[in-house]
Amino acid sequence: MKRVSLKRLKLLNIFFLVNIGLVSQAQPAVIKLWPMGIPGAITNKMYKERLWYVPGKTYYGSVTNPDITVYKAPESLSNGTVVIICPGGSYTRLAVTSEGSDVAEWLNSNGITAVVLKYRLPSDSIMMDKSIAPLQDAMEAIRIVRRNAKELGVNPEKVGILGFSAGGHLASTLETHYNETVYNTTDKTSARPDFAILVYPVITMIKPETHPGSRMNLLGATPDTTQVLRFSNELHVTKDTPPTFIVHSSDDKTVPVINSIEFYEALVKNKVTAEMHIFQAGGHGYGLAKGKKDEGEWPELCIRWLRENKFVREEN
Repeated sequence: MKRVSLKRLKLLNIFFLVNIGLVSQAQPAVIKLWPMGIPGAITNKMYKERLWYVPGKTYYGSVTNPDITVYKAPESLSNGTVVIICPGGSYTRLAVTSEGSDVAEWLNSNGITAVVLKYRLPSDSIMMDKSIAPLQDAMEAIRIVRRNAKELGVNPEKVGILGFSAGGHLASTLETHYNETVYNTTDKTSARPDFAILVYPVITMIKPETHPGSRMNLLGATPDTTQVLRFSNELHVTKDTPPTFIVHSSDDKTVPVINSIEFYEALVKNKVTAEMHIFQAGGHGYGLAKGKKDEGEWPELCIRWLRENKFVREEN
C-alpha cells in the first residue's frame, strides 16, 4: 500500500475540518470525495460533467467531481443514524432529486442524517478501470462519514447505505465487496455499511435477469465471465453481509423482480437479517412513491424495520 506523507494527511485533515464545519452553519454542505486526487483517473479535458432538469427532477451525467452532500437531521430529532443515498440511473445518470434530495428530506424527518452520494458513472474516457470507480466512491463516502462522525453528530456504528435501481446495485456491491482493496487508503476505517436499503435494485449481471443498460455501462459490451460473476452480488452474500431491507414491484419491466428475490434468498441462506416487500404494482423508478396506494407504503415499512433492528430509536 502506498505511504501517505504527513503533509498530505495534514492537508486532508484541514480540508475535511473546514468543509464539515460548514455543515453546522448551513445545510446542506457539499464535501469532495477526493480532494487530493481521484484514484485511477485519466485526464480528459474534453469530458465535461453535465447537469440538467426536467419538470420536478434534476439529473447529473458524466460525473467528474464526485462528492457527498450532507443533510443533517434536525437537532431536536437526531438519533445519530446516518444513511448514504445512491441515486439510480442505469450507471449513465443520477436522479439526484427523486432518488436523492427528496429521500434525504424524508430521512431527516425521521431523525436520520442523510448523505447524497454523487458518484462517478463508469467511463473508459476518464477511468483506468470503470467497473470499480462507483465502488471506490461509495467506499470513500462511508469512510469519510465514519472518520468525521463526531463532527457530523452521527454514530459511526449506525452508518447505512440506500440505493435505487443501479444505485441499488452499487449499494449491494458495497455490502458484499466492502473488504476488497480497490484503492489505497490512508487508514483502516471500515467501508462496511451497518445496514442496507435496496429499492428496485439491480443485483445480478447475469443474462437474462440483469438490467442490460446497467450491465453495459458498468462492464462494457462484451465483459468476460469473471467480471460478470464478480458483480453479480447475489453470489457474494456471506454471514457478514449487513442486514438488508428490500423493496421491489412484481410488474417492474425495467429491472426484473427476480433480482431482489435472489438476493433475499441468499441473505436468508446465510442467516443475514433481511426483510423484503414485493408489491403487486408500481413499475420502476418511483422513488418515495408519495401518494401511491401500495408501493407508497415502503418508506413507513422501512422506518419500522430500522426501529425493530435498533438502527433508529423507538421514539423516532
